[in-house]
Amino acid sequence: MTFSIANIVVLLIALLHVYILVLEMFLWTTPKGRKAFNLTPEFAEQTKVLAANQGLYNGFLAAGLFWGLWLGPVGFSIKVFFLLCVLVAGLYGAATASKRILFIQAIPAAVGLVLVYLGV
Repeated sequence: MTFSIANIVVLLIALLHVYILVLEMFLWTTPKGRKAFNLTPEFAEQTKVLAANQGLYNGFLAAGLFWGLWLGPVGFSIKVFFLLCVLVAGLYGAATASKRILFIQAIPAAVGLVLVYLGV
């Protein structure tokens, strides 16, 4: 992996999705997980299986971004594909779940896409 601004942003987005995976798969019913998603203990308990499934998908997004970084210049298309997946997931989440997701997921993915395309 070369240390370009684009790759650093892609790495940060991948790490964010690993963090989301941990929150959703392992911390969903804990005080930290409930606070992150503004959940009641009852709702968190009722939805923990769904959250774990959602967390797994975030892990796949992170894995794809790490893969693209690992491939170096050959990973351009992989990074673009997974950043587009993050962007679409962020836009859908912002429209259906919480506007915060736009700023946490969609906008960083859009910035990452621009930087990857610019090659900076």
